[in-house]
Amino acid sequence: MTSRRKFLQNAAIVTGAVGASTLGSAHIYAQERKKITWRLQTYAGPALAEHVIKPSIDAFNKAANGEMEIELYFADQLVPTGELFRAMQRGTIDAVQSDDDSIAAPVDVSVFGGYFPFASRYSLDVPTLFERYGLNEIWEEAYGEVKGVTWLGAGAWDPCNFSTVKPIRSLEDLKGKRIFTFPTAGKFLTRFGVVPVTLPWEDVEVALQTGELDGIAWSGITEAYTVGWADVTNYFLTNNISGAWCGSYFANEEKWNEVPEHLKTLFKLCMDSSNYYRQHWYWGGEAQLRVGRSKLELTTIPDAEWATVEAEAMKFWDEIAKTSPRCAKVVNIFKEYNALMAKAGTPYRC
Repeated sequence: MTSRRKFLQNAAIVTGAVGASTLGSAHIYAQERKKITWRLQTYAGPALAEHVIKPSIDAFNKAANGEMEIELYFADQLVPTGELFRAMQRGTIDAVQSDDDSIAAPVDVSVFGGYFPFASRYSLDVPTLFERYGLNEIWEEAYGEVKGVTWLGAGAWDPCNFSTVKPIRSLEDLKGKRIFTFPTAGKFLTRFGVVPVTLPWEDVEVALQTGELDGIAWSGITEAYTVGWADVTNYFLTNNISGAWCGSYFANEEKWNEVPEHLKTLFKLCMDSSNYYRQHWYWGGEAQLRVGRSKLELTTIPDAEWATVEAEAMKFWDEIAKTSPRCAKVVNIFKEYNALMAKAGTPYRC
């Protein structure tokens, strides 16, 4: 009996030791979970990124509490902007902030990213169209057909005005002007004699100084001041071809699926924070810089003449609508929305 009792006692000691070891290992493993690291590239250069994305990424990294970290890269820093979508599909980078148009997203609705002429008049038009008029579902459907990338959401950014070396006071003045702009906006502006030019973002300022460019149609006046373009141009045309840029966030599908739900929620909240910041940064900045500072002389094309540009945009819309049933659906939403805004009157449309 004595030998049996000793055997049982020894077995209990061994079992307890193994159990404690197992529990200890599980505890150590839980605490040493590998941190998720992403590389995200924005369309914006360093000075602009300080406003349009960096604060939200800094906030995400702080709130993620060591579980995840996003490394932020600026325009063309890792990959040329026009190759961003394919690079994200391959996993060369993990996420992107840009418009669909500039990164050559292989979906029919990419034509509406960036500056689709006169689709929006004010920055609030873009989120309203996505949240209340069905564009969220249409974009999700379109990107759902593309393997390797997840579309995460869109936001409204600045308007599209001309900042130029020489003044623009009539449509005639646009002819032959070499303008840095977005793909679809450039395609539309060729109807008025504009020569669209594509350059790396960081080369634009020098190109304006050397005469390679006559101007830009890439932003409102807030960005012209922020990134230094107001120092190398002289005039700002108050007429714009779009009241707000439409930009999005994207992620590599596999990398997004690996992110825990609470961090996905945190990232989307930070997207919303960034979108909100741009609403007041642009809206307030555009007005203040037109009135309170004098680096750029303001010019205006008369309403009667500018109306021909707006009429031409409607023809452009109809041409795009013919490219796919989904594009036709988006154009019809734009028409319905703008008709309703016009009927609503001031302050929705003036």
